[in-house]
Amino acid sequence: MKRKYNILLLTLLLAFASCSFTTRTFENDDKDKLLVQLITYVLEQGHFDPKNMDDQFSEAVFEDYLNQIDPFKRYFYESDIKEFEKYKSDLDDQIMAYDLTFFNITNERLLKRIEESKAIYQDVLANPFDFNKDEDFNTDYKEASYVTSKKEMAERWRKQLKFSAIANYHDIILDQEKDAKNQEDFVPKTETENEEKAREVTLRSLNELFDFIGERQRKDWFSVYINAIVEEFDPHTYYFAPEEKDAFDVRMSGKYEGIGARLQRRNDYITITELISGGSAWRQNKLEVGDIILKVRQENEEEAVNVVGMRTDDAVKYIKGPKGTNVILTLKKVDGSIEDLSIPRDVIELEETYAKSSVVKKEDKTFGVINLPGFYANFEDYNKRNAASDIKKEIIRLKDQGMEGLVLDLRNNGGGSLKTVVDMVGLFIEEGPVVQVRTTGEPAEVLSDKDRSIIWDGPLVVLVNELSASASEILAAAMQDYKRAIVLGSKQTFGKGTVQNVLDLNRMIRSNTNGDMGALKFTTQKFYRINGGSTQLEGVKSDVVVPDRYSYIDIGEKDQDNPLPWDKIEAAPFTVWGSYFDYDATIKKSNERMSNSEQLKLIDDNARWIKKIRDNKEFSLNYKKYRAKLDSNEEEAKRFDKLTEYKTGLEFKSLPYELALMEKDSTLRIKRERWHEGLAKDVYMEEALNVLNDLKLSYKVNTKVAGIKD
Repeated sequence: MKRKYNILLLTLLLAFASCSFTTRTFENDDKDKLLVQLITYVLEQGHFDPKNMDDQFSEAVFEDYLNQIDPFKRYFYESDIKEFEKYKSDLDDQIMAYDLTFFNITNERLLKRIEESKAIYQDVLANPFDFNKDEDFNTDYKEASYVTSKKEMAERWRKQLKFSAIANYHDIILDQEKDAKNQEDFVPKTETENEEKAREVTLRSLNELFDFIGERQRKDWFSVYINAIVEEFDPHTYYFAPEEKDAFDVRMSGKYEGIGARLQRRNDYITITELISGGSAWRQNKLEVGDIILKVRQENEEEAVNVVGMRTDDAVKYIKGPKGTNVILTLKKVDGSIEDLSIPRDVIELEETYAKSSVVKKEDKTFGVINLPGFYANFEDYNKRNAASDIKKEIIRLKDQGMEGLVLDLRNNGGGSLKTVVDMVGLFIEEGPVVQVRTTGEPAEVLSDKDRSIIWDGPLVVLVNELSASASEILAAAMQDYKRAIVLGSKQTFGKGTVQNVLDLNRMIRSNTNGDMGALKFTTQKFYRINGGSTQLEGVKSDVVVPDRYSYIDIGEKDQDNPLPWDKIEAAPFTVWGSYFDYDATIKKSNERMSNSEQLKLIDDNARWIKKIRDNKEFSLNYKKYRAKLDSNEEEAKRFDKLTEYKTGLEFKSLPYELALMEKDSTLRIKRERWHEGLAKDVYMEEALNVLNDLKLSYKVNTKVAGIKD
């Protein structure tokens, strides 16, 4: 795969360096035009699925760009949009001609409207809000129309600001109620005073936001326009401006500092998209993928900064800080509740990114559990340390403890090194293909395990969820296709079946006088299972499906904008694993158990309830009704408290080598105890062990029938 990418990169570099490869001239005094030239050429020549830059493409860029720069529809008027619409089907022609007319016109108008909006929101917040008045606010901005007059614009701002203020008002009331309980001589503020303070907090947040907006330069707005173009190709193709490229390089080097979470801006909200294994948020185990960050506060400050509408990089500046300090995030949780969470800032603990194992007794059998947070590897020296060699060591250690079945836990594993996947699959099969990788216009390359040795040939369950992606999906798919393991977990995994590479655009120019051009991350290849089906969009469908809290919310590749389609190529020749395990009967038993599980029924109810809460777009701006709804949600949520009280009755233990390490490292002991406590409450792990038990029993029955001694 790397070899093919190097050929692609070399071809592109030569094309830019020599006129014999192209008639285009890649020199331009206008940096913006040069950037468009570079990016369109790279995407045309190097993207896995190049798009036709036609009227349909133009209209998509038009809609997405306007949605990105004015998501709340509180800047542009209907008259602005009508004026812009004459370019709606011409953007493809402008892009190919490096014509920036549309960007220049919209950017100039946007800056004018932003300046006008300052006076509007300041005027609105100068007057009291009536929280006793019956009126509603709808947060479905996509369905809202553009306003036609200044009067309508002022009313739109008024409702949006009142919605923000009523949330601040509610926080103030809750703080007062808490103080009243704890302080005998507490004197509450009046309703008028509380309303005034709520407006002050809202005004301060808006002023801070507009200060950030005011600091944006033309190049920042132009990056938004460029990304509106490139993201039409697929959700993983992205332009990094020079400053963003530097930040990306730091992230890729593994030098994380902060809380250890990856963020993404979605519809003006900063959303948690991944918790980095070993980071402080991951260790704390309270922040969740899908949580939305509303405000950020420093531990030594009283006021929080509202990050709604803020650029991700700007929000990160508030979240980062010196190691050992805390940051307080106001979160809109996955279930719709609002809570403050204090998270310590720290560097990633590398040990927590590595594989770890445990043994557990079930009835009279000993089973092993291996948790793998990611498919890591030392890219400078692969043999130094990698996930496959670590898993091999853990399996050998577990076998020494009499392991009779293995659970490989890939939940929340976002992927990593492709070579480690191939080597890891080889631990469970004799030899054969593992995955197919295809570049546009070329036959698929089959990556195979050629080592005939098998480290574990016993019962195997691969545990996955919606956040198991990329390399995790390759392993799960291979195990499923070979009928080597039962895949247990969510209805399907994440569904990311594509490969991206990052190209430094400065390498494409022979003599650059325009300054740093940034970098482009773009999709170059696609993964396919050995049965020929892609893991793109569809992911891996579990053999045994168990509900979880993400079951009904948008979180996978299929829920991204412009994902590449699922397709199928010719299957690679492979032989299904021959064993005496009865997979069909085991899966049937598991489904019967789950249909009778009260815990799983409650989890499914909780998932449906979360979906209902997240889908609600209508909110009352009458405080009594606003609070009544929040109180009702909290009361309804109590019926799901039992989920955290569940216990399997199983006891998980560390292996002897770790017990020896714990004698000298109390921190390691605490971490493993926390992990084991979690496993002992984990209904999914419980069912995985049930499946192993059934596989083991089916093996005994079938070998006895066949006259084979175990």
